[in-house]
Amino acid sequence: MPTTPSERPSLQVPARSIPVPTTISPDAQAMLAMPTPYGEVAEPDPSDKVAWERYLNERREPFARMLEERFGADRPASLTEHGLSHATLYEIEPTTLASEHAGSALFYVHGGGFTSGDGIAAAYAAYQLAGLTGLRTFSIDYRMPPRSPFPAGLDDAVEAYRFLLDRYGAANIAAYGASAGGGLVASCLLKARDLEMAMPAVCVLHSPEADLTESGDSFETNLGIDPVLKRLTNSIALYADGHDLRDSYLSPLFGDFTKGFPPTLISGGTRDLFLSNCVLMHRALKRAGIPAELSLWEAMGHAGFFGAAPEDHEMVEEQVAFIRDRLSHGGR
Repeated sequence: MPTTPSERPSLQVPARSIPVPTTISPDAQAMLAMPTPYGEVAEPDPSDKVAWERYLNERREPFARMLEERFGADRPASLTEHGLSHATLYEIEPTTLASEHAGSALFYVHGGGFTSGDGIAAAYAAYQLAGLTGLRTFSIDYRMPPRSPFPAGLDDAVEAYRFLLDRYGAANIAAYGASAGGGLVASCLLKARDLEMAMPAVCVLHSPEADLTESGDSFETNLGIDPVLKRLTNSIALYADGHDLRDSYLSPLFGDFTKGFPPTLISGGTRDLFLSNCVLMHRALKRAGIPAELSLWEAMGHAGFFGAAPEDHEMVEEQVAFIRDRLSHGGR
C-alpha cells in the first residue's frame, strides 16, 4: 500500500489566487490581508542542538514581549510561583474571582510548537483566560527541548495536574490548551487517567497539535493558506527525540478515549493548518462516547485573527461559557 505522499493518488490543483473572503468581519479581513507577522527563518536541523539553543534564545524575549503586549491589559491581581520537581507552576489570581467558582481552578498549558513560550511567557499566555473566566489559573512552565525533550514536558504537566487535584479535586478543575499546549494537555490527561487520577470537569482544546505525524488532510490543503503555520517537522523531531509519533502521550489523537476523558470543546478555523487535527480529535472523542463539541470559524488561521477581530472575542467567550457551564455541573 502506498505510504508516502508521492506514492499516493493525488489531485493536481492549478496555481490560483485565494482572495480574502467577505464572509468575515472587516477587522478579520484586514488581518488576513496583512503579511504574516512571523519571519521566514528556517528551523535548524533537529540534530543540531547548539543551533536550536541559539535559535530559541533569539526568539524568547520577542515572543514573551508579544504575549505581554497582547494580554497585558488582563494583568492579574497577583502572580505566584510554585516550584515543582523540575518546573515552575504559575498561579494567576485574576482581579475579579468568580464567586460561584471560588473553589475552582483552570489548568493552562501554553503553546509554542513544543519549543517556545517558556519562562514568564507561560504566565502571560494565561492572563486573558484567567480574567475572563474569573478562575484562579495555573500555567505550567514545562521543560522543553533541546535540553529536555519528551517526556520531560509531559511529566511536568502531569505533576502540575496532580498538584491541582490535591488542592481542588477533579470536579472543580478545567483544563485548557492551545496549539502544542492543546496536544500536551490532552496527552497529560490520558497519562493522568492511566495513572488512575480522576479526570477534570471540562477540557478546551484550541487548534490542538494532536497528531505529530501531521498526516491529516489540512496539512496538505491548508499549507501556504494558514497565515502563520508551516509544518513543524523539525521542532516535532526535536521534541519527540526518536519516540514513536503515534504514541498517545505524544499524539493524543491515537489514544483510547473509551477509558475516560472529560467533556471537551475543540475550536479551530477553516484556514488553520491544524484543521484536520480538530476534526479528527472531535470524531475520536465522539466515537468513544465522550461529550465533545467542535467549533469552527470561517477563514480563521492558526492564531485566530490575532485578537483584533470580533470572531476572536466570540470564540473565547464561547470557550469561557463552556468552562463555566461544565464546572457548574461538575463535568456533567
